[in-house]
Amino acid sequence: MSASSVFAGLKPQAPDALLSLIGLYRRDPRPEKIDLGVGVFRDDVGATPVLASVKAAERLLLEGQATKAYLGPEGDIGYLDLLKPIIFGDRIDHEMFAVQTPGGTGAIRLACELLKAARPDLRMFIGVPTWPNHTQILDQLGIETVAFGHYDQRAQRLAFDEMMAALETAQAGDAVLLHGCCHNPSGADYSLAQWAAIAELVARKGLTPLIDLAYQGLGLGLEPDAAGMRLVLAAAEDGLLAYSCDKNFGLYRERVGALYTLTRDAETLDITASNIRALARTNWSMPPDHGAATVRVILESEALTALWRDELEAMRARVAGLRQALAKASPALAPLAGQHGLFALLPLSPAQVAALRERHGVYMAGSGRINLAGLTPDTIDVFARAFEACLQGEPA
Repeated sequence: MSASSVFAGLKPQAPDALLSLIGLYRRDPRPEKIDLGVGVFRDDVGATPVLASVKAAERLLLEGQATKAYLGPEGDIGYLDLLKPIIFGDRIDHEMFAVQTPGGTGAIRLACELLKAARPDLRMFIGVPTWPNHTQILDQLGIETVAFGHYDQRAQRLAFDEMMAALETAQAGDAVLLHGCCHNPSGADYSLAQWAAIAELVARKGLTPLIDLAYQGLGLGLEPDAAGMRLVLAAAEDGLLAYSCDKNFGLYRERVGALYTLTRDAETLDITASNIRALARTNWSMPPDHGAATVRVILESEALTALWRDELEAMRARVAGLRQALAKASPALAPLAGQHGLFALLPLSPAQVAALRERHGVYMAGSGRINLAGLTPDTIDVFARAFEACLQGEPA
């Protein structure tokens, strides 16, 4: 590169590991290969279908949408309002401001930028492991992070006591990032009693929760998946919730998200909302329309809402059934039966992950995270046998 180039000061960045995995999988000629990498729902034949409720809503949009004018900085207000009872239930004690975002990632980014602007010395407590983009966003913004153990990968158990001990060291004004359900990458969620204990600690210590709720409905169901995080938000003085419709509506490429900000008084909310609008303006100016409009059309219709709920339950049941089948296929996979959502974090070293890929055609993230929905009824036993062989005799 020319030393005079404006880009001369850039350093090469490592390619995204999951995107690289996609390329490896595509180039593998083995017909029996198994893709457990990228985190999208797949059905029994390995397809990621467009939901019938989505198709019906899109037909209505095609026939009836009168304009493609900008939505405004907050986005589709009907979409935001119709999601509220699904996310928060019938009772909301806080003042609330909502804005549509490009996916859950946009919501997380906006929330973190808002917190950084409000409190430059903010510390964010964050569980390990977590979704890698969480830490990448926090690092880019220069937000100090304090790690706590969420899941013991080797022991295959939730590290709840370790998390609570870490949060006891937090100070008023610190924030904590929590997965609302279907933890990515471990699948290990808190029980309702544990959520209640977290809520008490958040209130007592004066912490600000940032909830990432990206898989509502794919764990135990729409209501139980939200029950725990509702306790935490209700207990907090202020809180933020980043939401994604990408997974539970199957709208991955449409990037459909929202950020809900909660506080106790109207004056504080007005100031907060003005800052959110300003930050959103410099990030994406106006949010995209189609995905959020599709969700709104579904939720405006009793019939389409019922159809969507049935389709979501079918997706949830498939993933839960895969967990039970894997636990039955191998004692080493038994912990998966008590976890939720698309993902599990297996007790594998990078060398063992490589051995599964090279010897058995099983593709997964180097961390040992798998997307269970990549399995079919025909591949469950194949995968279980390969996993056991790797544990018993292949590189550690």
